[in-house]
Amino acid sequence: MTQDGGSARDGGLAARQAELVAALVAGGPDPAGFAPAPLAAARAALLRKRAGDVARHWPLLAAALGADWPATFATWAAARPTGGSLRDGWDLARALRERGGLPPLASEELATREASARYDGRRSPRPRRLPALGRAGGAVAVQVAGRVLLVRPADRPGDIAGRA
Repeated sequence: MTQDGGSARDGGLAARQAELVAALVAGGPDPAGFAPAPLAAARAALLRKRAGDVARHWPLLAAALGADWPATFATWAAARPTGGSLRDGWDLARALRERGGLPPLASEELATREASARYDGRRSPRPRRLPALGRAGGAVAVQVAGRVLLVRPADRPGDIAGRA
């Protein structure tokens, strides 16, 4: 028994459980003693479930990516532990924006979120109290008195060049 009343074996079990969880949801290495194929299947199932949860919070992001949504999300999320569905979607949208891969519809959704809440990438988003502006991919959203309006939609391929 340890000083806190648990056994030394409990510590080993807790460590093995932590290794398993890290392997399944945070990109950790496969723990010893587990068959790789079932681990890969469980990992893929958990990523699909997580993608579905994120799509419920970020429907325009998922819709804009269409058939590429599951693969795009899985590639991005495979080595990242979840911060929650809202934060995962926000982080993915920002990552896509940074590399120029955020579709117009998703740009509008991100601009609206950026106008309505403050999110620093570390803590949970907090509602904005003061007027705010959100921008992404040419989309502009404004929040005043708790109401958010998309004042300029995102640029779409085929739009007239030079549109202001």
